[in-house]
Amino acid sequence: MNNISKTIVYLILSIITLIAGYAYLRYAFQVTDVFPFTQEIVIIILGTVSTIFITALLLNKQTSVEIEKEQNVRHLDLKASTYEQLLDLLERMSMLDEFTNAELVRLRFITHKLAIIASPDVLNEYQSFLDVVAKISADKSFIGDAQQLHEALGVLTMQIRQDLIGDQLSSNYTEKQVNEMIRRNSRESSAIRNN
Repeated sequence: MNNISKTIVYLILSIITLIAGYAYLRYAFQVTDVFPFTQEIVIIILGTVSTIFITALLLNKQTSVEIEKEQNVRHLDLKASTYEQLLDLLERMSMLDEFTNAELVRLRFITHKLAIIASPDVLNEYQSFLDVVAKISADKSFIGDAQQLHEALGVLTMQIRQDLIGDQLSSNYTEKQVNEMIRRNSRESSAIRNN
């Protein structure tokens, strides 16, 4: 049974219980109208039951929100650590004097890790990045191809950033300005590598 149908069943049972309980307590209140003290006890019981019912509903909702929040935090931590490992690996590989097919296979294998946590946009951009790496590493080196490598890495970085941060951009910069900063940084990195 999925969560929505469970919730609907609980809601229906709660409403039936509330109506039946109210009808019984109303009956008990009318029967005891001869004894005012007994009416007060029935009112206290009605108030207590209502308070317990409302408190239980609120605690149940709070618990589910807390569990969902914790799951989201864990998923974000997993994404961040995987992306960080990926970027560290790419940095080490870009420094290699000879880029072999083993490194290319290692990069292709990371696609499986990314498939677990990454957004479709990141997966698509990573595949484009792999195509660029495969093309420029045909001569077993990135010498002379650093600019193309860093541009592809810059675009991948923008997608990773979008996946991690989403719409939470700094109020001082637009998304376009941030993307341009990443591209400029990639161009400068490739210029340093070429020198």
